[in-house]
Amino acid sequence: MASGNVKRLSIDGKATVPIGDFSRGGLTRGDHRACDHDLGGKEKYIPCGMVDEDTGHLSITFGSSYKTSDFIVDTLEARWNALDAPEKAATELLQIKMDNGPESSGVRTQFLHRMVQFADHIGKPIHLLYYPPYHSKYNPIERCWGIMELHWNGTKLVDVETMLEWAKSMTWKGIHPVVALSRKVYQKGIALGKKAMRAIESRLERHPELPKWDILIRPASTA
Repeated sequence: MASGNVKRLSIDGKATVPIGDFSRGGLTRGDHRACDHDLGGKEKYIPCGMVDEDTGHLSITFGSSYKTSDFIVDTLEARWNALDAPEKAATELLQIKMDNGPESSGVRTQFLHRMVQFADHIGKPIHLLYYPPYHSKYNPIERCWGIMELHWNGTKLVDVETMLEWAKSMTWKGIHPVVALSRKVYQKGIALGKKAMRAIESRLERHPELPKWDILIRPASTA
């Protein structure tokens, strides 16, 4: 990390955002009335965010399907693809901090499968670091979610365009986030069989004392 060639990203999803004439628990000027709870609204979006701990760059993707391992990794790949060539070349290690949630835990087979593929694709080692239970509040991305809630508190997110514009107008460390919308439909419950997972497991360098919380993945060329 002292070399400055480690890209440190904090990743997490936020609670599902319902679209409609719902109160968000805040107050606003004027005579604006809203329902005090979700009366069965069907349109909902799942935010997945990642923040660069060094630059403060924040990106948020709102998914219209499900929060799955594939959704998280697709969001990460989009973030990497958005980097310019010099920044990619200068990155020697991609360090990712996240909660040990069900979609991206250190034992989730589909997530680890996708991360091994991603490491091979970018040709960079990836270091997965997980927060222990009840400590997710220390994950830097959680502070971004707190700022977002304060920013649009009291706002009626009546359609997806309103949601996206409000997300774009917030600031984190003086920078507006890059906001995207994903309409891709994801399938839940994808898992690898034991034989396929053994091949993936052979690529994982698990910390001897924290095997589920500290995992290094080297690209195939250097594994």
